Amino acid sequence: MTPEPEILARVENGVGRLTLNRPKAIHALNRAMCEAMIGALLDWRADEAVKSVLIDHAGERGFCAGGDIRMIAESGAGDASEAKAFFLVEYRLNALMFDYPKPITAIVDGIVMGGGVGISEPAEVRIATERTTYAMPETGIGLFPDVGGGWFLPRLPGQTGVWIALTGARLKAADTVFLGIHTHYLPTDALEAFRAILAADPAHPADVADGLEDDAGEAPIEAHLEAIDRLFAFDTVEEIFAALEADGSDWARQQLDILRTKSPQSLKVSLRQIRTGATLDSFADNMAMEYALGGRVVRTHDFQEGVRAVIVDKDNAPKWSPATLDGVTDADLDALFAPLPRGDAFTPLP
Repeated sequence: MTPEPEILARVENGVGRLTLNRPKAIHALNRAMCEAMIGALLDWRADEAVKSVLIDHAGERGFCAGGDIRMIAESGAGDASEAKAFFLVEYRLNALMFDYPKPITAIVDGIVMGGGVGISEPAEVRIATERTTYAMPETGIGLFPDVGGGWFLPRLPGQTGVWIALTGARLKAADTVFLGIHTHYLPTDALEAFRAILAADPAHPADVADGLEDDAGEAPIEAHLEAIDRLFAFDTVEEIFAALEADGSDWARQQLDILRTKSPQSLKVSLRQIRTGATLDSFADNMAMEYALGGRVVRTHDFQEGVRAVIVDKDNAPKWSPATLDGVTDADLDALFAPLPRGDAFTPLP
């Protein structure tokens, strides 16, 4: 039997359909999946029969749990060439979507993490459901919130993007819609109606979503916005830790307990990534920063150890090195963030 393709690409009623079809891995992205999506998007870009693009997933296990982390770690343990090749294709897909001339809709029904965020945040219409769970959990595996996190996270309200990046907080639809991570809330039983109406009006997915959207409910994060903006506003992780310690509230203590389990290197990398990303003029510039950073971070002890602890051995007891924030120097960060030589640097697709 021929295995089913991991990306189902077709045109239906004026809509270019991209369906993630790797359900056993919760549709975690690999290089071939990214290449298939790029190929379809390039084919449809100038095709007048395609009015908009819809990205969704097969099955019910979630939209996309990230990238192929095990492969990236195995490559990073060597020369990282395969990891870099994956990042290049994945980030080119993210950039292609960001600047795409036709509306893109992502139905983010279920788990959306890491690479799944990268293929949904550039969409004009981002639909969450009651099953949506959003997170950027990279600091827990020694990585950083890539796939455009340096662009999207600092552009969320206040300091919420910093809090999401550092803690790896898991958010449900009420919070993601409130923050603007997702543009609409539709219960799962309305998704078929959305697809049917879109088939009749393929050029205007935002109008279709507007007509069907429901109330996602009270956003739990709203009660903590003042604290997030006050305690995560600093440019060093040490200052954030000190502010949380000085605050002394139960919520602040909970955040501190979470942060103390994360890779100190990743916390510092992620904060600099977000502060730098906030100053950049283009999404492509952000992806160039993340591409240089990604190829280096996957070779570090903390990424290798984080993947071992969380994904391979699953003991959830990583031994970070350096083990403390003061062991991660500005010089260490400067080396990780240094731009690549021109011939090696990220470039978007023509």
